[in-house]
Amino acid sequence: MIIRNEYLSQLRSFRDRQLVKVVTGIRRCGKSTLLEMFRDELVNSGVSEEQITMINFEDADNERLTDRKVLYDYIRNRLIQDKMNYIILDEIQHVGQWQRVVDSLFIKKNCDVYVTGSNAYLLSGELATLLSGRYVEIKMLPLSLGEYISALGGKTDVAIKYRSYLENSSFPYALELNKPKDIRAYLDGIYTSVVLKDVVQRKRVADVSALENVIRFMFDNIGNMCSAKRIADTLTGDGRKISTHTVDSYLEALCDSFILYKAERYDVKGKQNLKTGEKYYVVDIGLRYYLLGAQKADMGRALENVVYLELLRRGYDVRIGKVGNHGIDFVATDERGVTYYQVALTVRDENTLARELRPLDSIADHNPKVLLTLDPDPEASHNGIRQIYALDWLLDVRLR
Repeated sequence: MIIRNEYLSQLRSFRDRQLVKVVTGIRRCGKSTLLEMFRDELVNSGVSEEQITMINFEDADNERLTDRKVLYDYIRNRLIQDKMNYIILDEIQHVGQWQRVVDSLFIKKNCDVYVTGSNAYLLSGELATLLSGRYVEIKMLPLSLGEYISALGGKTDVAIKYRSYLENSSFPYALELNKPKDIRAYLDGIYTSVVLKDVVQRKRVADVSALENVIRFMFDNIGNMCSAKRIADTLTGDGRKISTHTVDSYLEALCDSFILYKAERYDVKGKQNLKTGEKYYVVDIGLRYYLLGAQKADMGRALENVVYLELLRRGYDVRIGKVGNHGIDFVATDERGVTYYQVALTVRDENTLARELRPLDSIADHNPKVLLTLDPDPEASHNGIRQIYALDWLLDVRLR
């Protein structure tokens, strides 16, 4: 079992607080295991088993509890009145009108409520209305490179393990599978579940092949500026006619299901978000290998994708930047301020180095600027811009 300390620490910090803890993330990223670890911590801290009610709604044995009234009665009858009760509801989206159950539990002083779900619809509509300002979202991703390497037993052969991380997937259970065909079958199951259950059913998609065309296009264009119109025009030009409106709907659903992440474009000089030119990144490069094959590896864009997800893990709001005619790969903002990042596979060539530094040099403010590459060189400084070996940066826990 891989200990997900980053997420466990967030659960610990919110324990017993009058907030509903909502853990979101793509299917199979480890939400259920995380809550099992947290339950074990509760027991080890002195909480009795009777104080904990944990229900996984993907377990057929719990099907009757997907009726909200049955569920509420079941939980209420288990409550211990003079002690704190820990209610853990896993994959809660299977329960119709589950928000009413959570709201009823929330108002009880002796209930500490935790829920998980595999799509962003959890935090829209009625939940937002019922629990406005009374919940905290913990956004979960598959394994970071650091977690992946730790699970493999240490920081030797990091470059080889990084390649394995890309090709064999960052989903936790993939580490249990030794054969490429088994990993491929596992990823096929994840992909099918996300596409069919979280997108096709939710959006009532009639033309699944059109949806898959959009997914293939997006996986092939991670890190490229995209718009619904450009995607629709490209696919239509290739003989796969689709409207801009339909593409827009599919992109929204794919982001809501956490298979894609959208990075807005930001004007550094004007200090405002731009309405066009956004980029999209995939939740797991292994899924990209599964769908497109190794011939579409593109290690530079894969590295950019990995860096983007790591910035999200570290708590940053991440946008892509524009400064004059130059593009900044990432403008990362947190409570400490802004950091600018450029990502390149290699800058050993002087012209390439100059090209990658130029956008950062053109920024007039004094916020930190970082160039990440896969060149395994000692850290260097270029007029105040730090050049760091990307694998060192990805594994540096001090930066979290």
